[in-house]
Amino acid sequence: MNHIQHVVVPGTFDPVTLGHIDVINRARHLFPRVTVAVAESRSKNGVGTTFTLEERVDLLREALDELGVSSLAGIQVLPFRGLLVDFCRELGAGGVVKGLRAMTDFEYELQQADLNAHLAPDLESVFVMSNPGYGYVSSSIVRELASLGSDVSTLVPVCVAAKLHEHYAVER
Repeated sequence: MNHIQHVVVPGTFDPVTLGHIDVINRARHLFPRVTVAVAESRSKNGVGTTFTLEERVDLLREALDELGVSSLAGIQVLPFRGLLVDFCRELGAGGVVKGLRAMTDFEYELQQADLNAHLAPDLESVFVMSNPGYGYVSSSIVRELASLGSDVSTLVPVCVAAKLHEHYAVER
């Protein structure tokens, strides 16, 4: 049996939350190499993303540094466009790690995993249950709260809270 040496943790990370960081950190403790794949997602929810792909990559790298996760050898953050299975093949990754908060996440992620298995039978899907402390946290909830001027500092890294405050202060 081959052991998976390299996994991809994909997402839009718009913005990265403490829940995302938890999944990345746990993936790194399970696998020697982790690539955090920041998806372009031009048409996320039909409206696009709040932050550009480059901003999301930079913010994720800054957040990992801030929380000491990037000091773990074997973590890299890369942008990607196109199909996740193609990106995994290019990197030589043997698995995809996804965090699950609720049954609704599971239903969606199972469909994605089944599609990925059809497109790339050698690519494993690994699901990590959310830390209960982050089960209610999502990027969309964070954006909504931040847009209303609420403090989101318990949901996201400090650098992300500052970037959200700056972004939504300009809109008001």
